[in-house]
Amino acid sequence: MLTVEDRLAIRELLALYGHVIDERQFSRVHELFSPDGRYDVSDFGHGVHHGPAAIAALWADPGSRHPLAHHTVDVVITEDGDGTVRALCKGIGLLANGKAGSVTYRDVVTKTAGGWRIAERVAVLRRPDRIPEIS
Repeated sequence: MLTVEDRLAIRELLALYGHVIDERQFSRVHELFSPDGRYDVSDFGHGVHHGPAAIAALWADPGSRHPLAHHTVDVVITEDGDGTVRALCKGIGLLANGKAGSVTYRDVVTKTAGGWRIAERVAVLRRPDRIPEIS
């Protein structure tokens, strides 16, 4: 069962993601992702990447076109019956042209010797055609 300390550490991990990527501190990716971490940014045209080195290489690629700022909001942390810990959150990205975009991050996080890390992150782009119908 997750403790209050675990929940706070997971929230801090998710917040740190934005600081690391916005400050272009790509050498710190290992502080965010587990050694076998999976990063799926297929919705943004960048595919799936495994491990901190591959993720750092993606982020350092000039073709990655990062927003100026990433903001993590609306964090929900759950634990499955088998102990898998999931984090669901929204991200707001401020673009260089003054516009904003939104993403939903679907994460699996794991506790390592170094602390909580993202084992899997799937970034789902929010688009008008994906807004559910009112039922």
